[in-house]
Amino acid sequence: MRRKILIAIADGEHARFLRPGEGGALLEQAAFQSSTAHMRSAELRTDHPGAAFHSDSSAHHALAPETDPKTLEKETFAEIVAGRLNAEAVEGTFDALILVAPPHSLNAIRRHLAPATAARMVGGLAKDLIKVPDAKLWLHLRRWVRPARQGTG
Repeated sequence: MRRKILIAIADGEHARFLRPGEGGALLEQAAFQSSTAHMRSAELRTDHPGAAFHSDSSAHHALAPETDPKTLEKETFAEIVAGRLNAEAVEGTFDALILVAPPHSLNAIRRHLAPATAARMVGGLAKDLIKVPDAKLWLHLRRWVRPARQGTG
């Protein structure tokens, strides 16, 4: 029986789900991006940071936020990607998962994978390949999956 492979390629703002197809092609199953993908950190803030007041001075100092809003958005997006992968696993659409993302995003997505989804992971690559053309992805994926040759079934 042939394995049902899902290749998930993501970064902090974009994700693509691909499958090996006939003739060595990769078929895109889904592509999505964060709703805040093109916003700057300053645009993500809903309010100004709080201010500190010193009783022995008339100066006020703005308090820096503890976490950059862009970093929080990337973590939220990783959770969304993992949620989609978890849903695909429950539906049984794959039995082998290859996850490709920059190191921080890869770790964030993995943290949110359900145990059943994580158990299907056969490979992980800590690299940003979100903008790499499909034809060149095989160079990075060949240790886990080989492209089908044309004319073979």
